[in-house]
Amino acid sequence: MLRVVRTTDGVVVDISGKLAGRGAYLHDRRDCWERGLKGVLANALKTDLSPDDRVRLETFMKSLPQDAGEKTM
Repeated sequence: MLRVVRTTDGVVVDISGKLAGRGAYLHDRRDCWERGLKGVLANALKTDLSPDDRVRLETFMKSLPQDAGEKTM
C-alpha cells in the first residue's frame, strides 16, 4: 500500500509514510490508482485535485504495474 497525503503544497505520494497531513492509501497497482484518480482519492483526502496534483499523481501512477501479476522494471 502506498500513502498519498494532502499537504499545504498539494497532494503528494508519501514514500516514507511519515509526512504530516491528511492521508489515504492506494494499492501499488495502476488499476487501483486509475480508480482513485476518478474521484475516490480526492474524496478521501477531502480536497479537489489541482491540475498540478493530477499530473504529479498520474506520472507516479505510470511507474506502477497494471495488476498484481505484472512486475515493474
